[in-house]
Amino acid sequence: MYSEIHNTIEDIVFSQVSAICDALEKDGNIPICTCHQCRLDTASYVLNRVPPHYVISNRGVARVEHESLERQQKEADIAALIYEGIRRVNHNQRPYANHTNKKTTPMSRDTPAFNIPTIVGRLFNGLNFEPLSGVTVELHREGELVAMKDSNWQNPYHLVANTEGTFAFWPAPLTAEAVNIRRLFEFSIKIEAPGFESLLHFLKIPVVSEYQSVGAYSMERTFKLPDLHMFPPGNEDGS
Repeated sequence: MYSEIHNTIEDIVFSQVSAICDALEKDGNIPICTCHQCRLDTASYVLNRVPPHYVISNRGVARVEHESLERQQKEADIAALIYEGIRRVNHNQRPYANHTNKKTTPMSRDTPAFNIPTIVGRLFNGLNFEPLSGVTVELHREGELVAMKDSNWQNPYHLVANTEGTFAFWPAPLTAEAVNIRRLFEFSIKIEAPGFESLLHFLKIPVVSEYQSVGAYSMERTFKLPDLHMFPPGNEDGS
């Protein structure tokens, strides 16, 4: 039901980001990155700063197009935000992203798939219960690092202070032979941190295959881990 609701502002933003970045690429005189990742980050920057405009029918879309003067002003405001976003994104580029113009081709959304939910957990110092940072968290399956949904999700995940110990993974969907197949997927969380014993946590997630792979993040599709704690050598029991 909810997939029928559409935010028309997303169309405007993505279209303008593409047009402006293409023009900057063609100009070549401004030393900025216009890779796929930076374009997505710019669009996200803008969308977090403009109000959405939802429609649920072709009549709603037609009404948006009819409001031409308001739309022109809105597009001008969005363009200004895009230039601001490009500058900010290029000043703080994602360190683990592949800054090229190549876009990863996702699995066809018409292929039956096991959609693994987002895996979210928190990590604390087991002695003082403070959230940890500067720590590398890895998600494994069958002895290998698990591939993520796209380049916006990293594995390994590097904990920083402002996330207060929270880490998240969104595994890429896996091809299924058909729909409605129930399967239990086994994963392990491996964590290394200076001054602490290594931590290995195992988890199992039941998944039922669906008609197609999921393309958008949803909080409803989240597997939450119990809080994890790390201890210095010889203090695994917290004593």
